[in-house]
Amino acid sequence: MFRDECLMDVRAGKGGDGAISFYREKFVQMGGPDGGDGGRGGSVVLVTSEHVNSLLELGRRLKYAARDGQPGGIRNKAGRDAEDLVLEVPVGTQVFEQEHGNLLRDLTKHGERLVIAAGGDGGLGNARFANSVRQAPRIATKGQPGEHRVVRLELKLFAEVGLVGLPNAGKSTLLSKLTAATPKIADYPFTTLSPNVGIARVGAYDQILLADLPGLIEGAADGHGLGHRFLKHVERCKVLVQLVDVSCDAPTEPFEAWRIVDAELQRSSPELHAKRRLVVASKCEDEDAERRADELAAQVAAVRPADAETAGVLRISSSQGRGLTDLLARAYALARRVEPTA
Repeated sequence: MFRDECLMDVRAGKGGDGAISFYREKFVQMGGPDGGDGGRGGSVVLVTSEHVNSLLELGRRLKYAARDGQPGGIRNKAGRDAEDLVLEVPVGTQVFEQEHGNLLRDLTKHGERLVIAAGGDGGLGNARFANSVRQAPRIATKGQPGEHRVVRLELKLFAEVGLVGLPNAGKSTLLSKLTAATPKIADYPFTTLSPNVGIARVGAYDQILLADLPGLIEGAADGHGLGHRFLKHVERCKVLVQLVDVSCDAPTEPFEAWRIVDAELQRSSPELHAKRRLVVASKCEDEDAERRADELAAQVAAVRPADAETAGVLRISSSQGRGLTDLLARAYALARRVEPTA
């Protein structure tokens, strides 16, 4: 099952031991010390990548270990440093130390690197200990152990537009129509257990990142349903597109469906509630749905007067392709603060 968080037991590589050696050559009876230093152990490094959008692969394993450095050699040859173990994570990954729960880093940009376990230093060869008094030292140091820690990774989605709404409001279908994403679509609650992300083209040259976020239920702010797993992803979206099912088969009346999501955003934090939001009547495919969309628009305007940017309730039908271009243009305009284009 896809998870948006995972535990990792990481161990960096041990440094290679220093060597004890003396120079040996024909006709040279007492060559000096020439033991080389050990190589550095490999570190465990996280690197953010725009090509990775989940922690699924990392979550399949618990333990990750980098290689040890090579021991020093004769004739002052240093041991080879071990390669770092580089693990790719999505942009928006937060790294916590499991033991104390403190945040180590919030990785928000492509290409960011974070060493979560540093490799041990290599030991010193006996050549390092030679001096005028001790000309033939028979001592060398061991390589240092690499760091070992348990970290917890959490993915907080970093998308420009987040699709929100009750389960089965039509978010996954809309995402599949607007982008090349292939979210799971089925007629039962919580089909989306974790965010699906897709890139939508706007016009000939622009594009925007959309995320289909897990469906909310009443009490999500208290952790009910997918609760906090949902709300933490919403925090980073610039614009929310709130889908409300206005079809005759909708399990919840349109305004009540809108109110539940609105209330949970308000209870979670004023910042979430104040985010720019487009209200969209989904599955608007017949006259009855049109009437229900009109009623929803009037009820929403009475409770939360819309500003000029988000005035009204948009009508769409993902299955018929109706209203999708207009919705995308408006969402893009809000996220980028530009004038919407036809």
